[in-house]
Amino acid sequence: MALIQRAEVVTTGPVLIIGTGLIGTSIALALRGSGVAVYLWDASPTSLALAGDMGAGTPLSKGFQSFVDVSHGSGLVVVASPPDVSGGIVATCLKAFPRAVVTDVASVKEAVVGDVFASSTDLADEGEAAATEYPGLTGSDLARYVGSHPMAGRARSGASHADGDLFIGRPWVIVPTEHSCPAAVTTVRNLAVDVGAVPMELGPVEHDEAVALVSHVPQLVSSLLAARLATASSDALGLAGQGLRDTTRIAASDPGLWTAIIAGNADKVAGILVDLRDDLVGLISGLQAGGVQADGAIAPGVAGAIAKVMTSGNQGVERIPGKHGDSSRRWGYVEVLVPDEPGELGRLFSELGSIGVNIEDLVLEHSAGQPVGLARLMIEPGVVEETQVELEARGWRIASKSLR
Repeated sequence: MALIQRAEVVTTGPVLIIGTGLIGTSIALALRGSGVAVYLWDASPTSLALAGDMGAGTPLSKGFQSFVDVSHGSGLVVVASPPDVSGGIVATCLKAFPRAVVTDVASVKEAVVGDVFASSTDLADEGEAAATEYPGLTGSDLARYVGSHPMAGRARSGASHADGDLFIGRPWVIVPTEHSCPAAVTTVRNLAVDVGAVPMELGPVEHDEAVALVSHVPQLVSSLLAARLATASSDALGLAGQGLRDTTRIAASDPGLWTAIIAGNADKVAGILVDLRDDLVGLISGLQAGGVQADGAIAPGVAGAIAKVMTSGNQGVERIPGKHGDSSRRWGYVEVLVPDEPGELGRLFSELGSIGVNIEDLVLEHSAGQPVGLARLMIEPGVVEETQVELEARGWRIASKSLR
């Protein structure tokens, strides 16, 4: 795998990545692309060997404590393990590497921070401290710990799906505790910037509330919807369009990983699901009033229940930040039929460039067994008509155009 050289990297290393799954290996690849010395450890010898073969770093086959030999207890340690074990590993690393900054990249933060604090003699009784391999974290140890969470991923997990460019342009949440020292926070922030991410800062509770809404609940809703397809007829599935593919895409995610993530944030996820349930009950009640009556009129309450859900959804979508960081903008749509042949999509992009049109966003739709796909281009509204004319002059078939 080719490594992209990045400029002006502040992270000097050595860096130890514990956990060589998708996120850990992607961080390692990004750092190695900038020439940073990276060492790897994983409880799975196979995963460790694969990440090493991909050029992500130097595997530590004798255990991650051998990192002391190359770091002399300093450097940066990134714990990229499931959230249910991350806290214990962080605590172990804070003692094993007495001068290193330690961060974890788990998808939940309050539970991980709680596990780390439970290992502290300053914050826990002797019974809790004795339960860890390295008991007795002090305040100075806790000062070197800063939680973090890169908001990037893929439906497929594992080192084989890792990419050094995974974090480019993506948010990376820095989650310091009240004990984190400024130098440690800066080190973790620099890591985020060095791999191309955009750092932002939240507290553990605020982080978990936010990801419950924008990540964890969407995963469950997608999975619940996709579960309805398990017993669907082949005729019904043959009618599936892009809308179904879009809403069920993340249902292909790793059940084991997501069980650990959602279990670690269960209370906040449950609160949002309760609100969702209340909305769903209201919609069901309206629909059960009946549809179109014998005289052609819609039964009372049905239209209102549907419109309420749709309108609320429109309002929510409009608040999702768009490409330019603000709320979603109104784009012009041009829908182009693209032959399912090598190079055709690239030719479309090239000709749009020659016309002088910038693609703000793109959705590709496919119908089963059809020799063409539909490219829905989102562009500036003021150039929609001109773009349509220019593309038609170049032989492209325009399906439709509209304004959102």
